[in-house]
Parts: sequence; structure tokens; C-alpha cells
Amino acid sequence: MGNKFILVVEDNPDDEELTVHALRQAKVGNDLKVVRDGKEALDFIFAQGPYADRDPELLPSVVLLDLKLPKLDGIEVLKALRANEKTRTLPVVVLTSSKEQRDVVASYQFGTNSYVRKPIAFGEFSSAVGQLGLYWFLLNEGPQR
Repeated sequence: MGNKFILVVEDNPDDEELTVHALRQAKVGNDLKVVRDGKEALDFIFAQGPYADRDPELLPSVVLLDLKLPKLDGIEVLKALRANEKTRTLPVVVLTSSKEQRDVVASYQFGTNSYVRKPIAFGEFSSAVGQLGLYWFLLNEGPQR
């Protein structure tokens, strides 16, 4: 895995496939890593459990985080990331189908950098994810970690 990569946290196989396809179509991200629940996301990021052999210094350029996840939901993942000094400034984009205002508020309250609702139509979804990837992976300049 190279130094720059995107972490996709998505439990729905169809949404995972669409997200990965959209990022590839937009020619974003040489490397993509997909995890399928909140606990696995934290294990990966903090290089623990099944990812203990991963270099903990290599963090994603951006995390695309679904909210409705098994084991730990997206809000719990956000809380854990923001509570740790190493990951406090890690860019996180909530990419979810939730239209609930309380989810939007909670996401920002706990430190998301952006909240994007998944469009229903494939073309819209593909375009939105491609633009997200381009911005966060190629254009955004964050602090060095």
C-alpha cells in the first residue's frame, strides 16, 4: 500500500461497489482500502487486532464513512477518531443515505469535515463520489501527520 490512500467504511456491498467504481472512474486514489464495520475501521486506523502488523503511521488521506454500520456506528467511529491526538485532524467525510437532521447535527458535532447524502441515481452517486475523491485526495491540503 502506498503512502496515500482512501479508506472506505461501508457495510452495504452494492454501495461499496458503486463507491469504489466511482473513485476508479474519476481516476482518484491509487490505493483504496475498504472495511465493512465501525470496529474494523478503528482496528485498521489504529493498527490493532487483525491490522496490528500494519504501519500505524500510514493514515488515509480521507475516510469516507457510512453512519449506519454494524458493531460501531459512524458517530462512534468519529468520536474515537477525534478523541485521539493522532487522528484528530484526519479528514472524514460522512457518506450516508440518512436524511435525518439529527445525524447531520451529530456528525458535525463530533467532527466530520463534510456530510454528503448518497444520491439514489447511479449517475449522481458516481459523480458525487468522484468529486469527493478528487477534492479530498488531490486538492485538499491538510496538516502533515
